[in-house]
Amino acid sequence: MGKIRIQKFLSECGVASRRKAEEMILEGRVRLNDRVVTELGAKMTPGVDKIKVGSRSVNPPTRGMILVNKPKGVVTTMSDPGGRPTIAHFLDKRDRGYVPVGRLDYDSTGLVVLTNDGELAHRLMHPKFSFERIYHVRVAGILDEKTLRRIDRGVRLEDGVVSANVTVLKVSEDWTWLEVKIGVGKNRIIRRLFEHLRHPVTKLHRISHGPVKLGKIRVGDSKRLTDAQFAKIRERIFEMAEPDTKSASKKRARRSKH
Repeated sequence: MGKIRIQKFLSECGVASRRKAEEMILEGRVRLNDRVVTELGAKMTPGVDKIKVGSRSVNPPTRGMILVNKPKGVVTTMSDPGGRPTIAHFLDKRDRGYVPVGRLDYDSTGLVVLTNDGELAHRLMHPKFSFERIYHVRVAGILDEKTLRRIDRGVRLEDGVVSANVTVLKVSEDWTWLEVKIGVGKNRIIRRLFEHLRHPVTKLHRISHGPVKLGKIRVGDSKRLTDAQFAKIRERIFEMAEPDTKSASKKRARRSKH
C-alpha cells in the first residue's frame, strides 16, 4: 500500500473525522514512529509506519468486502438529505470506512460492492482499468439487428461515444430482455443509451462488476466475504488491472521499426 496523509489514515481507522484529525496533528497529539508530527502534509504507510494519538496506538483496519443485492428504492450513498433508504443500511458498527464502489441508481437492483480497501476500489472504478460490468436489462419494444450492431460500434451521447456488447435473452410483443456488457460506469449510462435509441429501460439488474459476481444473493440481502475469499478476489482484481506487458512490448517494437 502506498503512502497516505496521516489525517486520512486516522479518519479511515475511525479515530476522528479528517478535519478533527487535522486539529489533533496541529495540536501535537499525533506521533509518527515516535516522532511528534505537526505538518498536515505528513504522510505514512499503513501497516509499516506506527501511529499514536496520545498514548494510544492506531492500527490499520482489516480490509474486507461486502456484496449487496440492492433492492429498488435504495440510494447507493452513505447518507441521503431527502431521508431515502441508503446502502449504509447493510453495514454495522464494525464496518467503519466501508464505501460503495461506484453507483447503481435508485430504481435499479443488483450487485453493489462495499469495501474499505481504497486501492481496490480505485481499480474497480477508474475508467483506465475498464472492468466490465454485466447487467440484465429489460427495454421497451423489440431491438432489430441494425440497432444491436449500432450499440456494438458505439452510440454518441452528450458526454461521449458509448459501446456495449448486447445479447438478446428473451423477446415478447412489448419488451426485450438483454444481457449488456459494458466497460464504463458513467451515471445512468445504460438508461441513457437505450433512451437515446428510443427503447427505454423498464428494469435493470447488475449481476457482476469485474471478477466480482452477485451469485445467489437474494434481493435485499448481503454477503460478507471471508478473509480467504477477499484475498482471492483482491489478487484477481489487481492481476486484471496490471498492464499487458507483452502487448506493450510488441507495440514498442513495432514503433521502433518505423
